[in-house]
Amino acid sequence: MHDLLLIAAYAAAGAAVAGLLGAFALRLLRNRSVALALAVVPAVSVAAMLAGTLSVAWAMFLSSHDLRVIILVCAMAAVVSLTVALLLGRRVVAGSRALTSATRALGDGAGFTPFTAPEGAPTAELAELGRELAATSAKLAASRERERALEASRRELVAWISHDLRTPLAGLRAMAEALEDGIAEDPMRYHAQIRAEVERLSAMVGDLFELSRIQAGALPLSPSRISVYDLVGDAIAGADPLAREHGVRLVGHGVEPVPVEVDGREMTRVLANLLVNAIHRTPADGTVAVAARREANSVVLSVTDGCGGIPPEDLSRVFDTGWRGTGARTPPAGAGLGLAIVRGIVEAHHGYAAVRNVPGGCRFDVVLPAAPN
Repeated sequence: MHDLLLIAAYAAAGAAVAGLLGAFALRLLRNRSVALALAVVPAVSVAAMLAGTLSVAWAMFLSSHDLRVIILVCAMAAVVSLTVALLLGRRVVAGSRALTSATRALGDGAGFTPFTAPEGAPTAELAELGRELAATSAKLAASRERERALEASRRELVAWISHDLRTPLAGLRAMAEALEDGIAEDPMRYHAQIRAEVERLSAMVGDLFELSRIQAGALPLSPSRISVYDLVGDAIAGADPLAREHGVRLVGHGVEPVPVEVDGREMTRVLANLLVNAIHRTPADGTVAVAARREANSVVLSVTDGCGGIPPEDLSRVFDTGWRGTGARTPPAGAGLGLAIVRGIVEAHHGYAAVRNVPGGCRFDVVLPAAPN
């Protein structure tokens, strides 16, 4: 037993020396290729085994023939180990370079394709890194697409706002000059028109301010428990005069008294915007229907009009800021902000807005979380 402990001590001492030298070598190679580091690991293993063996051989006074045999065996093991390590190192280096090239392309805005070789990634870690970078690439592509869409929407909004401001401002200037020069035949009519234009411009500026708060995430909400029945009733009462003026029937059948926790003022504005759009786009003698129902843990508010439907390619852009389309969803005096405000307010309440075509028109759905019982 004492001899075995002595042999173990000599072997451990020799292997420890080889291990320390290997650790020092790895430290020196920390900024070099991973292939060299992978070559050091088997070299240290073989050197540790050889050092331990030589220490035991020296302590036990083995014959020179036996010592040469041991050294030869360790040398062959070292050659095979180093060869395998270098081959593995080359594969890992190739995979690392492929990831570097793909990541550089990712930074330039191109797609991410890390491994083109048939065998794929050389190690599980590089494969996992490649998958994570691919997922990041997909997120960046989606983000760039959203940014392009937002930029296009902003440019479209600026163009429409410029157009909508130029015409009423020119009219206001003309009427003001006519009143100033005393050539207005009916000053009271001019005053009424100026007041109407100023109110319209004020409403447009208010919409812009509301939209800017929504997009900045600074929309103040004061949620309270409200019945959907009351919300729909107030919205219908507010839009009924406009519906009568356009000869449109406004109905609110199928409204369930489901409670929701929302900001009543903001949610009334959502329904008002939807109803105004629906009334303006529904021909005379048409019908605009409002409904509300509970589905699982959500409450769905629906506004259905008789506009004849929206082109399928335009459905995804209906809620974009400043977008109007061929047949605008906003009134002729609007700036394409109404439905963008609808979506922003609904999303601020942790819900979402959607639209789809139905026979004879389209239906706008506002989905909100149901209030807890």
